[in-house]
Amino acid sequence: MKFIKESGYSRQVYTVEEHHVAVYAGKDNQTIVKADRPKELLRNSILTLSLAASILNAKYVNGLPLYRISQEFLRNDIHISRQVMANWVIQCADRYLGPLYDYLHNRMYRFHVLQADETPVKVSKDGRPANSKSYMWVYRTGKGYKDTPIILYEYQKTRKADHPLEFLKGFTGVVVCDGYSAYRKLDRETEAIVFAGCWTHARRYFADALKALPKKEHEAARDTVAYEAIKRIGAIYHLDNQLAGLKPDDRRKQRQINLKPLVEAFFAWVKEIQISGRLSKGKTLEGINYCINQEEALKVFLDDGEVPLDNNATEGALRSFCLHKHAWKLIDSIDGAKSSAIVYSITETAKANHLNPFRYLEHVLTVMKDHQEDTDYRFMEDLLPWSEQLPEICRSKTKTTNV
Repeated sequence: MKFIKESGYSRQVYTVEEHHVAVYAGKDNQTIVKADRPKELLRNSILTLSLAASILNAKYVNGLPLYRISQEFLRNDIHISRQVMANWVIQCADRYLGPLYDYLHNRMYRFHVLQADETPVKVSKDGRPANSKSYMWVYRTGKGYKDTPIILYEYQKTRKADHPLEFLKGFTGVVVCDGYSAYRKLDRETEAIVFAGCWTHARRYFADALKALPKKEHEAARDTVAYEAIKRIGAIYHLDNQLAGLKPDDRRKQRQINLKPLVEAFFAWVKEIQISGRLSKGKTLEGINYCINQEEALKVFLDDGEVPLDNNATEGALRSFCLHKHAWKLIDSIDGAKSSAIVYSITETAKANHLNPFRYLEHVLTVMKDHQEDTDYRFMEDLLPWSEQLPEICRSKTKTTNV
């Protein structure tokens, strides 16, 4: 079956291709000649390149559960069950997309700054009681590397520090993250990696404190500690945004001159608030304590022009996954969760590089199918999302903002 998605049209075209392979026997009854048959994605399966790309695109880019994809096929008199498609996804992810995922993982280590985050997900058949939380971790190259972004997902059963430790094995540089204790544990135990804090997380406590104020107290909000904290953090962001166009070394120098005094004044102020005992409980006090506990991590950006102030880019990389899981609720198996991590990595990296995910998936599957027996993976350089060797059809006509 061949699936054709015509650009510029709101219709899908389904065609069925039959391949007849001729076999000839010689008069001597010893010689048999058989014509070559086209390579298949999966042996004895109707799955074609375009059909596979369309299913992956529908589920991982558009967020459609497999049962809804199956229903849409049925409306066109095509009978493909959810179970069959789930099996196809797992096999394609493992056999064809997995090697590219590993290649991107190795390429990620060439960057000086990475960013990390995680979000809960439910997996129904993971050997634990129902409703047990699993986690989808996401790692991406730093926000500043706009020309060559890489976004990689990884499924894990837990939120333990062992998982980022294993994923980042061999990496030397800076990882931007929130204040989760697993990262702080790694910061203490790993000399090769410096963990930088997220100013958006620090600001969020104070923003939540203002949101919680009763309406009648909104006018007096300007006199609160939370408002003052947001004002001071906003001044740090304002100055740093003005340095966005500078080269990393020049940005570092300007941060030392212009931002360091503001940052030092902020921490002197929050420590004074904590010591004064003006706050007894609430989000504002949590924010004050968070900033003091994360002081060292929140100051890392001052000494490195490639480090962003926050981890917002990573949260953006998780946005599609978080939206989609409201549609499909849970993942059926561990194999399905691992495959989902691989496919989301490829599609989110494609989107971040302004590629058409459907066309890129189809191209990757085509090339990987033809090189399945290769042990030299240098051909994957041409599959990298920013490669000039990619067919023009893979490039998106409309640029996305998920970078």
